[in-house]
Amino acid sequence: MLKKGSKLNSILTGSCPKCQNESMYSDKNPLHLTKVLKMNENCSHCGLKYQIEPSFFYGAMYVSYGLNVAVGIAAFIVSFVFFGASIEQSFLAIVITLIVLFPFVLRLSRNLYINMFISYDPNAGKK
Repeated sequence: MLKKGSKLNSILTGSCPKCQNESMYSDKNPLHLTKVLKMNENCSHCGLKYQIEPSFFYGAMYVSYGLNVAVGIAAFIVSFVFFGASIEQSFLAIVITLIVLFPFVLRLSRNLYINMFISYDPNAGKK
């Protein structure tokens, strides 16, 4: 499932989409909130520049919006349908879920967005 060369591997691990040998982020832990968006400039293995063009990751905001809507709907369904919570309690469950998952969704949206444009190259970084 998460074998090297698959998009899913790069998306879930936050590794370089071209060579998948190292993390794109300077700090792998998304719970360090002050460093959640700090990325390396280039991949030290294949040399891929992550910021493909100025303001490249602004497009990831649209991906983040879609992911947050999906997470909010899932939180509502779980709380309202499966646990039988009231509308107010379900709304509170949505808010809490979105706050708790914020750093993960933020990174996941960036990972998804860059993987839309860059594909795995098994020969990347080889001399």
